[in-house]
Amino acid sequence: MTIVQTRPSLIERWREHLPFAEGDPIVTLLEGATALVPAPVISEMVGAEVYLKCEGGNPTASFKDRGMTCAVSAAVREGAKAVICASTGNTAASAAAYAARAGITCAVIVPEGRVAMGKLAQTLIHGARVVSIAGNFDRGLALVRELVERHPISLVNSVNEFRLEGQKTGAFELVEDMAGGPDLLCIPVGNAGNITAYWRGFCEMGVAPRLFGFQAEGAAPLVLGHPVEHPETIASAIRIGNPARGKEALAATAESGGSIRTVSDEEILAAYRLMASKEGMFCEPASSACVAGLLKYGADGASTVVCVMTGRGLKDPETAIERNDGAVISCAPDMGAIEEAVLGDA
Repeated sequence: MTIVQTRPSLIERWREHLPFAEGDPIVTLLEGATALVPAPVISEMVGAEVYLKCEGGNPTASFKDRGMTCAVSAAVREGAKAVICASTGNTAASAAAYAARAGITCAVIVPEGRVAMGKLAQTLIHGARVVSIAGNFDRGLALVRELVERHPISLVNSVNEFRLEGQKTGAFELVEDMAGGPDLLCIPVGNAGNITAYWRGFCEMGVAPRLFGFQAEGAAPLVLGHPVEHPETIASAIRIGNPARGKEALAATAESGGSIRTVSDEEILAAYRLMASKEGMFCEPASSACVAGLLKYGADGASTVVCVMTGRGLKDPETAIERNDGAVISCAPDMGAIEEAVLGDA
């Protein structure tokens, strides 16, 4: 039987905008081309047309795959036999998957006890060497940056330019799908690579929506104006105290006429539950930070708004279970008990 590939890889689709030539090796899982879903409940709440860019539709269920196809493809092109990253979870899972696809070794440095189980499970099953340190993401990144100076290993964190090149294609898709892009883009900010990449993509397409980035109150170095030594937030993907792309992110928001603001963990969790219960969108807590920010600060006169859903909720099952008001109902296996359990007080 002949299998026909139904769509091109991200690099093939956007090659004229990416630093890859015909004949270059491409390591792909057919990432990109993610859904843009209307959010009618949130739209009514903020008085604008709100859409969700569902990056959980990527192969490892987060936006990281856009950049990782480029970073790992470039590493293979350069003859690398191994890649490494520091991660709060999503980068680790993505790097591990693409390294497995490429047939090369992957190592990841993670903060001990600070990675959601869904992300750790992905990283381990793909065969990566996982090293847990008694320190936060920022310390891990410092260590891997030093390590690659000593050994021939390719660093695939967002300090790698190929990562941003891949991630900018999210902006390309919005311009294509919305005939010019939204008035406003709301996006979570952790290491600040994604907001920087989106702005790069919009600029290359000749459009300039305002960018509103959102950090958690306990991990808001770009709002405070200085690194946070011990960042804390329920949204583990943005639990970063010294963003590698911080300066670029501040420049991007300033140039777009936007800003970076904070939301509390309580606001993040409220948006997280709202998204799941009213929009049918189960996203990781970091994703809901941008919805929390939109609800808190409003659409600021924008007619069309896109919130970037960075990853799926199954990335972090512990939060869904521990922070949910509902519970599993134990029930005897007979009709009377089932009727009572299902119908309740109805």
